[in-house]
Amino acid sequence: MAPTLTVGTRGSGLALRQTALVVGALRRLHPGAEFAIQTIRSKGDRSSKTPLSALGRGIFVTELEDKLLDHRVDLVVHSLKDLPIDLLPGTTVVPVLERADPRDALIDRWNAPLDELPPGARIGTSSPRREAQLLAARPDLRFLAIRGNVDTRVSKAIGRDYDGAVVAAAGLVRLGLTERVAEYLAPHVCMPAPGQGALAVEVRTEDDGLLRMVRALEHRETVAAVEAERWVLRAAGGGCQVPIGALAVVDGPSLRLAAASSALDGSSTFRVEVTWSADDSEGAGKAAYQALFKKNSAALMDVKERP
Repeated sequence: MAPTLTVGTRGSGLALRQTALVVGALRRLHPGAEFAIQTIRSKGDRSSKTPLSALGRGIFVTELEDKLLDHRVDLVVHSLKDLPIDLLPGTTVVPVLERADPRDALIDRWNAPLDELPPGARIGTSSPRREAQLLAARPDLRFLAIRGNVDTRVSKAIGRDYDGAVVAAAGLVRLGLTERVAEYLAPHVCMPAPGQGALAVEVRTEDDGLLRMVRALEHRETVAAVEAERWVLRAAGGGCQVPIGALAVVDGPSLRLAAASSALDGSSTFRVEVTWSADDSEGAGKAAYQALFKKNSAALMDVKERP
């Protein structure tokens, strides 16, 4: 009998649903394999009232990675956008399955699109990227910090303290909450976070057999797209404090990569697009960043020069 593989995950409804998708796909490829799910509370989950910007990097993954390196779990399932660019030594991250809708989605009490929201509407988001881009489109709106799992934020969106919220569409799709969406925000309005909508499995690099098992779940177009998007961030210095969004689409041998950077107050947003070989995600990401740097060098140079 094959040994049971322990899968680490956060305990939210969305994290458990994503883990179920990955484990289900692994079971279909390896019917004899046994899996056990272990939920792990991350720093971000424990500090649910603290602004995300005050918690530092890797707030949703550090505890899971610690258990992976300590051999207390065998693999970990992540939302790819939560993973820092500088990966942990001794681990390998594999984007898996086909990416879900990468866009951001607006939920509000009027079920109205962004351009029809009343002036002063209170919109919840804890993402500087979303806030900066949406301020550029609707500077009359009020953007308020909001925390909690996806279903919690959906409930808060039409509660006493908020008139709406912006969340990743993929989470709503996976949780069956799409009927609450007032508008899927087009990338030219709100460029998604690099890797948004994609899942990733992290394993110990030394576990060759497990790595082969996980790599069988790779979806070629998704891997090429999300790696190009993450190379934009990597070229910017990894933990970039300027809101940067990126979205790549693979069309046969070509990859079209759009990227955007914004001033935090929404006073300016710069967008670029490059077409590249789908076999060279690194080159595409670096080219997009260089084009973005030429348009917004003041803000991006400021990030590069910070310690």
